[in-house]
Amino acid sequence: MSNASESRLPHASEGASAPATVRTWPRLSIRPGINRLHSLIGRRQPDIIAAAVDRWEIAPASALEVRPARMLDGQIDRIKAAEFGSIAEVVKDFRGGSDAMQAPTMGYRIKDAWLIDGVLYAGGAVRHLRPRSTLRPAELVPGEPLRAALYESWLGNRWFGNWLFDDCLAYMLAQQAGRPFTSRVSIGHMPTYERALGMRPLRRTVARFEELLLFDDHPNNEHKRARADQFRLRLTGERKARHPGVFLLRGHSGDRRLLVNERAIAERLAAKRGFTILDPCAAGLDEIIDICSEAMVVAGVEGSHLVHGLMLMPPEARAFVIQPPDRTVSALKRLADRQGQDFATLIGVGTHEAFSVDGDEVERTLDLP
Repeated sequence: MSNASESRLPHASEGASAPATVRTWPRLSIRPGINRLHSLIGRRQPDIIAAAVDRWEIAPASALEVRPARMLDGQIDRIKAAEFGSIAEVVKDFRGGSDAMQAPTMGYRIKDAWLIDGVLYAGGAVRHLRPRSTLRPAELVPGEPLRAALYESWLGNRWFGNWLFDDCLAYMLAQQAGRPFTSRVSIGHMPTYERALGMRPLRRTVARFEELLLFDDHPNNEHKRARADQFRLRLTGERKARHPGVFLLRGHSGDRRLLVNERAIAERLAAKRGFTILDPCAAGLDEIIDICSEAMVVAGVEGSHLVHGLMLMPPEARAFVIQPPDRTVSALKRLADRQGQDFATLIGVGTHEAFSVDGDEVERTLDLP
């Protein structure tokens, strides 16, 4: 396994914010208007890494074992629609039984970049970190240029789970490179995670960068796995005690995926198998860590709330994900594969607006070897 501290990154001084020696005044940028004009005439601008003046490999490519998901017979036939990919791609992830080559982790250096209303601009290239909040063609940008390392992503701004299993790991790269930077507001459980992990980024919604470092940290290679292990150990320590499992309630939180008999399933597993029932929306991080870090099974409806458990559960634990047939995804399966952990799934009956699962099928799935 790669040591996450042995990546090739710029020296820390290269990423530090430049000290202000003279007073600089805000500048008016018309880049939002130019970008809007390009969109209106159908001219697509390249991603911002096209403007990079330097790029380097932080960690090499590596093979990822794609394990078969633990599923009862006939589950694949229940899938009616998939999210974030085709049904064929989701089924391939579930069937597993192969190795998938993961690309290297890359770093990019960009000069004279601008952050305005959730969009990065450099030269003729752009990257959206979130949807724009206004259509103003020009904005005032602070005059003092920064040198920083960005670790946030579009997906991390949209879903808490992606922030936890992607952006928090990219923060480790940014921290090694210099001054970590984000435009994301810290909400929900994010502030307590940041305190526990020692994350102290520079936060601004509008900025001009003399130099900006970016990372392609999407591949689930060995280096990313090592950083995820560091994440878990930093929060949980070397725990030895184990308990049967935890059912993380979803309820009505997040994008709608309503398991109508969720409470009944959770209470059945608590009564018959000794599971702990936990509502992460109502729990503090200390309680989440205490319960999830010792659970041999982390179960619940597919969604970001399950990422608490998957990032904290023991290396030998199993994820058990319940999904509606019309919104089936394999994102959490890839997370389990990255960490070398087992993954089980059960497809319910109904739609994401309201679906149910059979209690006997839940237990039979948990009993699969």
